[in-house]
Order: sequence, then structure tokens, then C-alpha cells
Amino acid sequence: MADRDEIKKPSEQEFKGSKNYLLAFVLFLNTVLMGAVAFLQYQSHTQKAQESTIKDVVKAAMLEKEVDDQAKAEGLGEAEKTDGILYPLKTFTANLAQGDGPRRFLRMTTVVQFSQDTKKSEIEARSPQIRDKIISLINSKRPEDLLKVEGKAYLKEEIKAAINALMVDGHVMNVYYVEFQIN
Repeated sequence: MADRDEIKKPSEQEFKGSKNYLLAFVLFLNTVLMGAVAFLQYQSHTQKAQESTIKDVVKAAMLEKEVDDQAKAEGLGEAEKTDGILYPLKTFTANLAQGDGPRRFLRMTTVVQFSQDTKKSEIEARSPQIRDKIISLINSKRPEDLLKVEGKAYLKEEIKAAINALMVDGHVMNVYYVEFQIN
């Protein structure tokens, strides 16, 4: 019995004191980790904000085109020289992204203007890939987006970029709508 009485149990004050140090250390570690996560998120957001989106590129291209058009308007009487290969694509009929209303689709016929160094054999060989890319772009658009002039111009730029990504020789200079109907 005497041995049991001699075993010293830690007092409540000693136990609470070690708890406070442990709690303070965990709190400090948590604060440091939260600060590191916040810093990394801040860096990620600033880096992402500096990247240019496709909308920025399209707006810059449209602004550049307006400036070019104004410069051409000053030189009255000059006809625009179109160097390139005009390649008509078959009519596209594709579903549009689901909006608030009923299911809608787009019927569109386009002519693509390629640069002079483009090989006609490459255009014909890549025709299924080109059609697939354009149909995928159409499927991602909502009717509200395409009813606006900016939406149609944006779609032209997206089509141009998608086809240029496929081409090895030459590139797309312009895309022309021959028919554009939303039902």
C-alpha cells in the first residue's frame, strides 16, 4: 500500500501548464500555415489575372481591324486586294447550348480564306477535323450570344484560331458567313 501512495501524480497545475504551451505551438503553426496558403493563393490569382484570355485577344483583333478599316476609308477609291484561297465549307447544322428556352440550333454556311502558301490537298485532308472543331464550337454557344454582332465576330475569331491550330502549311486569314440562321 505504501508504494501506491508514494507514486506521485502530476498536479492539475503542471498538466494545465504543458497544455498551454502545446496549444500555443499548435495555434502558431496553424497561423503560419494559413499565411502560407493565403500567400500562394494571392500569387496564383495575380498570375492568372495577368494572362490574356481569348476575349482579350479577340477584342484587340477587332480594335485593330477597326483601325485598319478607318485607314482604308481615308484612301477612297482603292479596292481591297484579297490574296488567298477561298474554300467554301458545307452547311453546318448543329445544336446550340441549352439556354432558358426551347432547344435551338444553328444553320451556318461559311467560306474560309486561307493564305496563298496553303496547300489545297491539306485543306481537303483536314476537312473532317475542321468541321469537327467548328461543330464543337457551335455546340458550346448559347443562342443569346450569337444573336449579337459581337458574338458572331467572336465566333469567327474562334473558328479562325481553331483551324489555324490544325494547319501545318499556311493559315486562315478570314472567315466569311454566307448563311447564318438560328432556329
